[in-house]
Amino acid sequence: MRTYDFSPLWRSTIGFDRLFDLAETAQRAGEDNYPPYNIERLGDDRYQISLAVAGFAPDDISVTAEQNVVTIEGHKADQTEHEYLYRGISARPFKRQFNLADYVQVKSAAFENGLLKIELFREIPEAMKPRRIAIDGAPATNVHQLEGKAA
Repeated sequence: MRTYDFSPLWRSTIGFDRLFDLAETAQRAGEDNYPPYNIERLGDDRYQISLAVAGFAPDDISVTAEQNVVTIEGHKADQTEHEYLYRGISARPFKRQFNLADYVQVKSAAFENGLLKIELFREIPEAMKPRRIAIDGAPATNVHQLEGKAA
């Protein structure tokens, strides 16, 4: 048994739809591993996805950023002018999707030395950052002076 049925959990949870979608996607992650890729952390809020796309030109690849998903598609135009005796460099069409965490956005994409590099950054909106709430009626400090006799 390699699949899990999450339908009983759908009935008893609210707001966790995306979590279950991610779990189902993780189950299917081992199906296709083309093109190979790396995910790196460049800083606290910076990341980079690198895809090895040898044989593709920048015009053959499209990068689409939607809400919480970045999709990379590659399609090489058929060139019948070559007669290959052995073809080890794959040029098959591909579609690779990466689910992004909340507030992670695509900053840029660059193509160099056969690698497609996509930079991501996480920027939490000011309204979502934690903030200190003042309590009315409380003293300005938490220090209370105790009464004591003068010496």
